[in-house]
Amino acid sequence: MAVAILTHDAFPDRAKTAVGLLRYGDRTVRALVDRERAGQRVHDSLPDVQDAPIVASMADAPDVDALVIGISPIGGEFDESWRADVRTALERGCDVYSGLHDFLADDEEFARLAAEHDAELHDLRKPPEDLTVAAGTAGDVDATVVTTVGTDCSTGKMTASFEIRDAARERGLDAAVVPTGQTGIAISDRGIVIDRVIADYAAGAVERLVKAAQAADLLVVEGQGALAHPAYSGVTTSILHGSAPDALVMCHEAGREAIHGYESFDIPPLPEYVDIYERLAAPISDASVAAGMLNTRHLDDDAAADAVAGYSDALDAPATDPVRHGVPDEVLDAIL
Repeated sequence: MAVAILTHDAFPDRAKTAVGLLRYGDRTVRALVDRERAGQRVHDSLPDVQDAPIVASMADAPDVDALVIGISPIGGEFDESWRADVRTALERGCDVYSGLHDFLADDEEFARLAAEHDAELHDLRKPPEDLTVAAGTAGDVDATVVTTVGTDCSTGKMTASFEIRDAARERGLDAAVVPTGQTGIAISDRGIVIDRVIADYAAGAVERLVKAAQAADLLVVEGQGALAHPAYSGVTTSILHGSAPDALVMCHEAGREAIHGYESFDIPPLPEYVDIYERLAAPISDASVAAGMLNTRHLDDDAAADAVAGYSDALDAPATDPVRHGVPDEVLDAIL
């Protein structure tokens, strides 16, 4: 499938879905739609992913099968400035994939255009209708279950999940990511977006995903939010308990000291944060933080190496920047 990805005014730092698809997806990306960076190429901003031209609007995009909304802003609301691009995509017969809380299929204009032009609207955040409460049985699966957790939102949990999967596969293991967010689902074509699930059913939804994939040797459950986040700690807890993990991998962005968007809330000291996660996991599983993943994208090579070493010391566990340095054997060994 060939796609265009909408990233208006957000690429690359605030277009997590777009970056995930460019780095880990198997779709051919023929263009990014971004009015701020039109005329540039992906590699001008992000050299280590699939390259593509950047155009100002969907009207300027080459022939594609689908348009993907590559942004998921806080609250997941549809930005009306994107309407013309979605309209153009549908009029061209392109499917549209969206990870927003505002479902495109509920928009009368988009639904009409999709029907008229034989296109489909895919709302990735829409959960199944038959979810139930957790039975507490995820811990019974034979697979090794590892859950990525974080000190904040957007610290690299999804990235870490796919990098761990790829490193395990290189070692010959049958490894799979359990997607719990819209980006992971856009990459894998499966999963449930847990932050859209009724609270009573959230842990049960994660449990269902783990049990459905239990034939693998290693399951890496994509974490969401953070336990000390004033808005999103609930989904973090549901994933932590629903997955009943054997181990945790802590993700953090170098230099981040406060919760992004909630700067009056400090991120707890790392050793304290490790203890918080392990104590909350303890009633369901005996998982401990086995390794760390550090996002060092704003640092030069020397500063990044020092930051990873300091992060490892603070966690008392091996650590890496998985994008810059990969997942070394000592880190994968600790996770396994």
